[in-house]
Amino acid sequence: MSELKAQLTGAMKDAMRAKDKLRLGTIRMALAALKQKEVDERVELTDADVLAIVTKLVKQRDDSATQYRDAGRDDLADTEIAEAEILKSFLPSPLSEDELATLIDQALNETGATSMAQMGAVMAWLRPKVTGRADLGQLSGKIKSRLG
Repeated sequence: MSELKAQLTGAMKDAMRAKDKLRLGTIRMALAALKQKEVDERVELTDADVLAIVTKLVKQRDDSATQYRDAGRDDLADTEIAEAEILKSFLPSPLSEDELATLIDQALNETGATSMAQMGAVMAWLRPKVTGRADLGQLSGKIKSRLG
């Protein structure tokens, strides 16, 4: 079992003991998503896999909160934001702007990218290093501004 999955399982037990319904439900939802991936693909998830799934769940919660706010359903948006915060507590700390700039510099040097045609190679080099620690959409925009 991956370390992050074990951490989620332990947190679920703690939430049960504390009778924290929101935290318990959120962690159970995350563990269900992990289990679904394991069953569908018949694999044991690594920490990187778990990190990717939890990051995806956070993004889904953020998107849902935005949609609920636009529809005037602040109560539901607040729930989605609370769930996203719970999930974020299991992610590593986000990279600073300086750390991102350094990683982009390294990626450009390693891949030798000089044009937008090589953007895929740069993103492939960066993705494993920033998963769960930076928004890939924003990262892509920063790379485009450097290459374009």
